[in-house]
Amino acid sequence: MGSLFRSEEMTLCQLFLQSEAAYACVSELGELGLVQFRDLNPDVNAFQRKFVNEVRRCDEMERKLRYLEKEIRRDGIPMLEIPGECPEAPQPREMIDLEATFEKLENELREVNQNAEALKRNYLELTELKHILRKTQVFFDEHEGGANTTESMTRALISDDPNRHMGHVQLGLRDKQESLEFLPCFVAGVILRERIPAFERMLWRACRGNVFLRQAEIDTPLEDPSSSDQVYKSVFIIFFQGDQLKTRVKKICEGFRATLYPCPESPADRREMAMGVMTRIEDLNTVLGQTQDHRHRVLVAAAKNIKNWFVKVRKIKAIYHTLNLFNLDVTQKCLIAECWVPALDMETIQLALRRGTERSGSSVPPILNRMETIEDPPTYNRTNKFTSAFQHLIYAYGVATYREVNPAPYTVITFPFLFAVMFGDLGHGAIMAAFGFWMCYKEKPLQAKKIDSEIWNIFFGGRYIILLMGLFSMYTGLIYNDIFSKSLNIFGSSWRNNYDGSTLQSNQLLQLNPDSKDYLQYPYPFGIDPVWQLAEANKIIFMNGYKMKISIIIGVFHMLFGVCLSLWNHLYFKRRISIYVEFIPQILFLSLLFFYMVLLMFIKWTTYGATPGHFGSQDPEIVKTSAFCAPSILITFINMMLFKHDKNTRPQCDDFMFSGQMFIQKLFVIVALLCVPIMLFGKPYFIMREQKQRARQGHQPVEGNAENGTAGGAPVPASGHHDEEITEVFIHQAIHTIEFVLGSVSHTASYLRLWALSLAHAQLAEVAWNMLLRKGLMSNDYQGGIFLYVVFAGWAAISVSILVLMEGLSAFLHTLRLHWYGHTPNQYISSIQIQIQNHLFQLRCQHNTFLECQNINNNVNSTTASKKSHSPEKNRRNKHSRLFFVFSQFFIFF
Repeated sequence: MGSLFRSEEMTLCQLFLQSEAAYACVSELGELGLVQFRDLNPDVNAFQRKFVNEVRRCDEMERKLRYLEKEIRRDGIPMLEIPGECPEAPQPREMIDLEATFEKLENELREVNQNAEALKRNYLELTELKHILRKTQVFFDEHEGGANTTESMTRALISDDPNRHMGHVQLGLRDKQESLEFLPCFVAGVILRERIPAFERMLWRACRGNVFLRQAEIDTPLEDPSSSDQVYKSVFIIFFQGDQLKTRVKKICEGFRATLYPCPESPADRREMAMGVMTRIEDLNTVLGQTQDHRHRVLVAAAKNIKNWFVKVRKIKAIYHTLNLFNLDVTQKCLIAECWVPALDMETIQLALRRGTERSGSSVPPILNRMETIEDPPTYNRTNKFTSAFQHLIYAYGVATYREVNPAPYTVITFPFLFAVMFGDLGHGAIMAAFGFWMCYKEKPLQAKKIDSEIWNIFFGGRYIILLMGLFSMYTGLIYNDIFSKSLNIFGSSWRNNYDGSTLQSNQLLQLNPDSKDYLQYPYPFGIDPVWQLAEANKIIFMNGYKMKISIIIGVFHMLFGVCLSLWNHLYFKRRISIYVEFIPQILFLSLLFFYMVLLMFIKWTTYGATPGHFGSQDPEIVKTSAFCAPSILITFINMMLFKHDKNTRPQCDDFMFSGQMFIQKLFVIVALLCVPIMLFGKPYFIMREQKQRARQGHQPVEGNAENGTAGGAPVPASGHHDEEITEVFIHQAIHTIEFVLGSVSHTASYLRLWALSLAHAQLAEVAWNMLLRKGLMSNDYQGGIFLYVVFAGWAAISVSILVLMEGLSAFLHTLRLHWYGHTPNQYISSIQIQIQNHLFQLRCQHNTFLECQNINNNVNSTTASKKSHSPEKNRRNKHSRLFFVFSQFFIFF
């Protein structure tokens, strides 16, 4: 089968490259994204490898680019996206030019930033000094001409009377001959506005009330030169007397990080200083403007190329990190690598190596040899823009082992369909489909914009999923005959009204009864009859029964399909034992119990129903096939599992739906229960017997070809059963058996969420219609038109935000759960540990993102890392812990 349904066939190759051509060849391979290299130096420290200096140089260049990017984003300068295709990896000699360019830009920008910060600091000091001169002049002007102010202040500072009024201070003494010991001193400065209350309390307590403080707020915020934040400050002036208080006041100001400035005593000196300050501020404004213009020009020039530079540097770093995985031969002139490549792309890889050799000018061609190996190849599923989103849904659960069936192609259909069963509404599905179609139609322009929003990128990445979910929802909306909680009468109803007007008006609980002349005895051509929208009495009962049974039927077939895919795996890998002791018991267990329950539903639908021509008849033969005698499928299934039978309380009805039902049900339950020990002990028994045969014969076991045989010449992952302890095999099989048996029951019930969410969505849509739009449509006159306009806006907003977005997200998550735990586990035959995908080495630019070298570091040799993490001891601990968890869930379930 093609690679669409299975992972690509991989081949282990050995690559020989000349040292001068290695860089160009790896660059070409990286652009392809089809090669995964193995680490041939696992015991060598990362800091002792050959190209570690080049990787460090790339790290340094990345640091400089991040610094430039931070400064560009801080100034709000748009960074130009890469036009057209991504640039190729530069040549090694271009690294020197890039380093020189980045070094020059960083030094120039740091120098400009330092100069700008110093200028801003000077500007802040001058601005604060300007405000101090203005505010202190106001303080002094308030008491200008008051001759006794200084004397009163002086007395207040030295008085012992606590009740004496502390007057305002006027600078200078009225009498020049007055003793200097009564001369009050003062300091002025600025402080953060939020520190003023604590600052004032500290001054009062530390100086015991012998200071006088005046403060005024600065109206305009000031820019902090260090953080560029806007801060609010206040001007203060403190009057005191004596050197001791002066020292104490200055220490308090220093503790509160207040800035003190000199303030002349005479008004003439203050005016002269203010004029000088204003002149210097104007000069600083001019210099600051020129500095900012120069900085802006530097950043604008860098913003034009910074994303291009990022791609180049990361590609260089990825190439050198990959070269560190290579091994040197004894002559130190040739690099040796081992890599996994898709078998179908060998010619493409050979051409890429040839191009790399020509670019480097080497005369020695590279050598690519296939190697025979028994190691597990990595899993590589080829995708395109349509299937990639569905493939990532599968990867979110886990990656299948090599050459297993790929569930992604089937998910393209099953995922939107299960979503649509829960979201079935023609109107809401049309909105979703229109949004998905718009994203697909405008795909290239939207990709060119490269929007940074994470939420938008999620929606855009799943545009084809959204389109299919919308189209399938429109289909199920037609099946449910539901469009914004209303129905479409396209083909004409199959029901007729046989009541007169008075009966309809006086009876609010009239029900639709198919066993009457109201029903014409032929179904609506497509979907549900629109008359059920008017049946308020039994509409919910009818829709519940219909959707509940449909959910169980879909769920059982979905699980059976997953088990059937596992048969495809067993046949491909030629595992006969797994077919006999795993697939057949599993399919019997599901079919004899749950598929039988589905058959009972169809038997009930076809056996019991309306009796046209015999309405109201009491004939026992007629009554037996009427809806009056229809049994409950749930009660029947419970009695089947308990080997129990309840006699029908209605004497005119039969006890069984068909003859021999009790015997068949008992037989089905017994066979299903016998399948459990086969699943539990069958495989360990065959493995034990195989090990004994190998011990007796001393060569390849008889069942070796069946368990580990090759399929189509491709290497397949070894089962590992021959070297495992038998206790590990028992634990492994016990976990899978218990998970399958309990999961079959719980997953069948879990598919009822299809019914529950569908019912909830329909009821929410009906509430939104009845509470909003219906009232607007019932309004009259021109006022009603205005009211309808407002109401329609609210109804549309609720429909899009709640019924489409929130309900759509809820249905999406439930669909994801059904695929992860109800369908996908049944088809995987991989080991207990969910394997992580082995990423291929690639240098491609993806939508709105660039290849992170950290991802290369972690994933490029994921095969080796996977082996280390899957040690036998760790596997044993994982199995024991998981077994404990499963057994605990088993007891909780019962």
